[in-house]
Amino acid sequence: MSTIGAYFRLARVGWVLVREGVVSALPTQDMPPSIGLLKSLVEPLARFRAKKQARSERLTRAVDRLGPSYVKIGQFLATRPDVVGVDWAVDLALLQDRMAFFPTQAAKAAIEASLGRPVTELYTSFSEPIAAASIAQVHPAEVNGKRVAVKVVRPGVRQRFANDIESMYLLARLQERFVRSSRRLRPIEVTRTLEQTTKMEMDLRLEAAALSEIAENTKEDPGFRVPQIDWERTGRDVITMEWIDGIKMNNVEALRAAGYDLEKLAEVLIQSFLRHTLRDGFFHADMHPGNLFVDPAGTIVAVDMGIVGRLGKKERRFLAEILFGFITRDYMRVAEVHFEAGYVPAHHDVAAFAQAIRAIGEPIHGQPAETISMARLLALLFEVTDLFEMQTRPELILLQKTMVVVEGVSRMLNPRFNMWKAAEPVVGQWIRDNLGPKRVVSDLKDGVKAAVKLAEALPEIATKTETLHKELVHMSQHGLRFDPQTAEAIGRAEARHTRSGRIALWIIALSLLYLVFAIG
Repeated sequence: MSTIGAYFRLARVGWVLVREGVVSALPTQDMPPSIGLLKSLVEPLARFRAKKQARSERLTRAVDRLGPSYVKIGQFLATRPDVVGVDWAVDLALLQDRMAFFPTQAAKAAIEASLGRPVTELYTSFSEPIAAASIAQVHPAEVNGKRVAVKVVRPGVRQRFANDIESMYLLARLQERFVRSSRRLRPIEVTRTLEQTTKMEMDLRLEAAALSEIAENTKEDPGFRVPQIDWERTGRDVITMEWIDGIKMNNVEALRAAGYDLEKLAEVLIQSFLRHTLRDGFFHADMHPGNLFVDPAGTIVAVDMGIVGRLGKKERRFLAEILFGFITRDYMRVAEVHFEAGYVPAHHDVAAFAQAIRAIGEPIHGQPAETISMARLLALLFEVTDLFEMQTRPELILLQKTMVVVEGVSRMLNPRFNMWKAAEPVVGQWIRDNLGPKRVVSDLKDGVKAAVKLAEALPEIATKTETLHKELVHMSQHGLRFDPQTAEAIGRAEARHTRSGRIALWIIALSLLYLVFAIG
């Protein structure tokens, strides 16, 4: 029954996309002729108004009609240009996560259920909401005369999302089954990632933990910070944090009027992002200008850390080597790193892949740094990875998407912003520390730690090996035996399978009889 419901919900999504003109805006290049025919059949069903709108406007109207879950799905797909294409990712990134407010009384009930205390005891004052998104809304409040921001999860959003993600899984399964070329993008795994990230975003304790972690990582960093958390007033459905008095970074005129150095802000922003990525392996993955403030001291304050990214030491090293290879025009090394990391299947030729990388890298060296578009560079990279069957790497895609957004904010502040020059102090220092002599020391330390852990585990490994040996000897002498519960469960499953088979045979037989009589 749930599968039937998923089909109905998916059909509704398709109808809304048709009516709002989104389907008619989809590209048909390199698609089977049947796709072009289907598109021509549904185009007349689009609203007349939609036909005159830009693609991004059509997307916005469709997502508004579909509801909060699809805002989040659209924003997630904006982080996956490898799946939807760079142009569509840019349009999806424009989706505004602004929803209608839900009643303040419902917010208070959610707070009291989550924290187990009355709102009047938790806050000295609690005001009407000032912002509402697909997952939660924000209320100004006070605690002992100190102003705070209280973020509360939208009632019913978890169940709504659970229903909608079921439809997404259905679509992913159909895509993997019938569109063979999409299998390298692993649509089911992409959907699983969406489900996991959104579930985490709906637990505000995890956002509080992310803010706390990045605060600890950046406490010595110049020009960047995040709000402080009030842990006493934070739970699954509510997070209370420091109120930020500042100017949003998308309000360039206000920043200029306040006397801030916009070029310096752009430089600090990109360096902070790269520092978090390379040094810490943990970064804010939703750094659009609406989530970035400049406080009265001129410090950038990042809020809303529901989406974060992580890179392990190995991924950071591969990333740095790839970046360093592009800078030094060592395209063979860039190609070798892709193969060493397992990003490109081993049956491909390294030299051919290096040639494709050269086709991307050489034009970069022929242009002024401030004219190089990161979005365009990514588009070329995705074309190459498609050609060489490169498997999707969600953590790298999220990093690349965030880098594009951060670069966009920096260039909004300073149109002639030179990202490569601003990045050099951070990237260069990391490369010197991790790809030079210090790397050998670091690897030795990691090796010693691994050896110690292995030594500590040896007695347990020996015991388990001895037990396994005894069980294998017993099995070889007496055969494989199931306990009574397992045997009974297998019997029940076999009986169900037999009944299902009989039912299926009857359905087939009746269908054949009907066809015989109908033809006769």
